Amino acid sequence: MTRHMSFMLTKEQVRNRTKTVTRRNGWWNLKQGEFVYMYEKCQGLKKGEKSVLIGQMQVINTRPERLDAITPEECAKEGFPGMTPIEFVAMFCKTHKGVKPETFINRIEFEYTNNPKNC
Repeated sequence: MTRHMSFMLTKEQVRNRTKTVTRRNGWWNLKQGEFVYMYEKCQGLKKGEKSVLIGQMQVINTRPERLDAITPEECAKEGFPGMTPIEFVAMFCKTHKGVKPETFINRIEFEYTNNPKNC
């Protein structure tokens, strides 16, 4: 079963393939080698709205990591090359309810695939 993941905050980075890592407060059962469809938005769709598929990824690696352990290189892999780690952590905490800098999150490294749905 292929899963669906939302990239609402980074849809442009996914479209232009500058994002190769995503941090999630969850997705702990995701396994290396698993395929995931990448959508603009998966939940909270208003009546009449449809999910927009923007790509497919294959998981290379996952690991728990403190959010505040992010480096400038990792900010770039997240699709934010001009953002400092402090700025990234502040943005992540603001957009993810209940997350604090010391929260352990799931760091997911992935590669893009040739999508069978012709994204």
